[in-house]
Amino acid sequence: MPSAAPAAGTVPIAPQPRPLRPIAVPAGLSVLHADSELLVLDKPAGLLSVPGRGPENADCLSARAQALFPDALIVHRLDMGTSGLIVMARGAPAQSTLSSAFAKRWVHKRYQAMVAGRPDEAQADAQGWSDIELPLITDWPNRPKSKICLETGKPSHTRWRLLSAGEGTDGRVVSRLELEPITGRSHQLRLHLQAIGHPILGDELYADDATLDAAPRLLLHACAIELPHPVTGERLGFESPAPF
Repeated sequence: MPSAAPAAGTVPIAPQPRPLRPIAVPAGLSVLHADSELLVLDKPAGLLSVPGRGPENADCLSARAQALFPDALIVHRLDMGTSGLIVMARGAPAQSTLSSAFAKRWVHKRYQAMVAGRPDEAQADAQGWSDIELPLITDWPNRPKSKICLETGKPSHTRWRLLSAGEGTDGRVVSRLELEPITGRSHQLRLHLQAIGHPILGDELYADDATLDAAPRLLLHACAIELPHPVTGERLGFESPAPF
């Protein structure tokens, strides 16, 4: 039965986001690469990329990096629940060069995720890749969420391919996907997968209750990144295996 319409003169109340579940975050900093211009770090799930509001959210990847490398500057971010590879610049010139490389899509990233169900591969190419192209925009009344909007959303493109599928701990089918974000919108991977009916396990923003409860954390990991060095231009590649 459809829900009743709100009474005349009332303003519908937007649903409140779920409270974030606490995740035990290891101390210290995992450094995969460090030179005079570039840092490559492996962020654990549950750690902010940059400081949040209030002293309780001061601990973050950038603060930990700056404690060891005072000239470290942020170039891109991962959601708090997402683990994996982040690069930081050392100094403003390197930051400008790396930011330009991201903007020009000279940086290539790959992720892995565990999702509910098994996505349809009917439109996959010869290498097994399928595309999701749905425009995204910030959902201002329900921040920090984003939403799909065909009228005002920004073009957003995700490629995915199936790595494996099987039975999850609750008996439902789950799949491991490899993901390649062609664009870099906020929550792009999470929302695109939810939009095709396969939300990421443990996603507090976009998953249904059963899919949220299927994992103690968001099962999304930035597992590979390839980029030009900000000074030499040499193509560098780094990998971090998914911890799930």
